[in-house]
Amino acid sequence: MIPNTLTIAGVDPSGGAGILADVKTMSALGAYANAVVAALTAQSTQGVTGISPVPAEFVKLQIDTLFADVRIDAVKIGMLGQEAVTEVVANRMAHFAPQHLVLDPVMIAKSGDHLLERSAVSALREALLPQATMITPNLPEAGVLLDARPVETVKEMRQAAERLRRLMNDSKHCWVFLKGGHLPGSECIDLLHDGDRMIEMPAPRIATKNTHGTGCTLSAALAALLPQHSAVPDAALAAKNYLYTAIARSGELSVGSGHGPVHHFHNVWK
Repeated sequence: MIPNTLTIAGVDPSGGAGILADVKTMSALGAYANAVVAALTAQSTQGVTGISPVPAEFVKLQIDTLFADVRIDAVKIGMLGQEAVTEVVANRMAHFAPQHLVLDPVMIAKSGDHLLERSAVSALREALLPQATMITPNLPEAGVLLDARPVETVKEMRQAAERLRRLMNDSKHCWVFLKGGHLPGSECIDLLHDGDRMIEMPAPRIATKNTHGTGCTLSAALAALLPQHSAVPDAALAAKNYLYTAIARSGELSVGSGHGPVHHFHNVWK
């Protein structure tokens, strides 16, 4: 059965990140993508020039209307922007309780622009994070969630993954996918941790500036693949491999003059 997936996130008009990137990723990986718009941005490969919020009550209406009609097998949550939207999304996810809930704690764009109100961090940490079955922070985001300085070594990554897992719900099987791309070196090491196993997933670093939306793409890939795999590590490795190839083949595209997008349809387009 083809899984129905949902992305709740912001809109990036350039298509490299946010809902457009999520829909491309989910479609490329064999899932039927649904989307709830949580925020609007004026954005390109060069940066964010403006953010316009979506009223929290309208975000709620989108979610309730969709869930009343469509079976949702997995949800990915990305940019929420505001505290009120974060609280509404947390409330509706608690109500509908999707089997797979992938939380990408989007806080800062590749360009350095802030995408989440500082007042919303507590709501994200306290109301949404315990509901997630998987979280996918990068190292700066992990630092914010843990109220600590950014991680600087792989050893510190392991410690951070353990601390992040303790913030999640112990009554269900939850995973931390901690992304290590901000560490220096010729290799990018991601960690997958469920409170027991600590799985390292290394990959050679690719020399490219086309990294816009990599976090969105990974979390969307996880939402698409988790319902299609019986073992979470298998889904995680498949998602990482998909993103790795999307980055490696990003040079086939010519989109913008800043941080370009990855090639979401590398496994589809001939």
